[in-house]
Amino acid sequence: MTRWRSFSSRAAAWLLITTVLLASCALADIPKTPGLSAGGSKKDKLKAEKLPPCKACTALVNSFRDGIRRTERSKHDGGDAAWEEERLGSYKTSELRLVEIQEALCQDVVRGEDQCHQLAEDYEAQIEVWWKNHQTTDPDLHRWLCVEQAAVCCPDGFYGPNCDPCPTCFGNGKCKGNGTRKGNGRCACEAGYAGENCDSCGAEHYEAFRDETKLLCSPCHRACATGGCTGAGPNACRVCRSGWLMDSGRGGCVDVDECITANPCTKQQFCVNNEGSYSCLECDKSCDGCSGDGPDLCDKCADGYELRDGMCTGTETQSAEDATEDKPQTDDDRTTDDEETPATVEEVQPNDEL
Repeated sequence: MTRWRSFSSRAAAWLLITTVLLASCALADIPKTPGLSAGGSKKDKLKAEKLPPCKACTALVNSFRDGIRRTERSKHDGGDAAWEEERLGSYKTSELRLVEIQEALCQDVVRGEDQCHQLAEDYEAQIEVWWKNHQTTDPDLHRWLCVEQAAVCCPDGFYGPNCDPCPTCFGNGKCKGNGTRKGNGRCACEAGYAGENCDSCGAEHYEAFRDETKLLCSPCHRACATGGCTGAGPNACRVCRSGWLMDSGRGGCVDVDECITANPCTKQQFCVNNEGSYSCLECDKSCDGCSGDGPDLCDKCADGYELRDGMCTGTETQSAEDATEDKPQTDDDRTTDDEETPATVEEVQPNDEL
């Protein structure tokens, strides 16, 4: 009896170990879902993201506005127009419509969806008050809820805890904290503008227009290096960029012709001067050195070519080779060894004995 119990215990242990091993193998064979990791999917991370207070409230309001548009009902053709008007009018501000909107609230939010659902619960009472008592007289839900009730946003053009007015930034920048209860109200200038109120031009820009309310800054000419310019064109540069030289007589920057001063190209190339730079292009194949493009601008003719009528022209042998190289290949030229050797009768006749 004792021996039987010992055998049963060992059998039960082996059965348990086998079951665990089989389960582990089965789990290992299950394919992993793409995009999922120990930290969760990208979608889950976006849902759980925490937005700043004003942005979060704005996302909730935008979702509610989408719900209003989604639940709009137009009049039907025919029937009693007065009855339709009365019925639709009552639905517009009804609790039924509010419930329809709230059921889908925040489902369209990508970033901060979880936070949006929490805010919907926190502000549920305020939203119901606005829906019943204020949506006709005060239709701007964002101002009513986010600015006045929750006090997490400011109207556009205001910033900070007390919603102080933003500076104008001369129309060339944005007030830091604009529309929120955050920020210091300083101007963040657009590219090309500088100054506390964005009322001056930045580096490498010049003043193209100014009046009492507007400033327009334009970029300096590409010839100008760091140091900027006094106006448009290369003549207004204070310092010249590489590839340009300051003209001591006329002032301003003059393009350097590297093709003359440096001769930067190889023997089988010719130089083309560009504004502030240069390019090296290949000579014609008939040339042994050249000063430009074409067989008439060769320094001398390459092997197999001779000078005729001011142009390097191929000799008879070279002309034939060039013609062969330039001739497009046809189907007749694409013959194989099998096509060139006629097949014998024995090779093409079927074997009737098979």
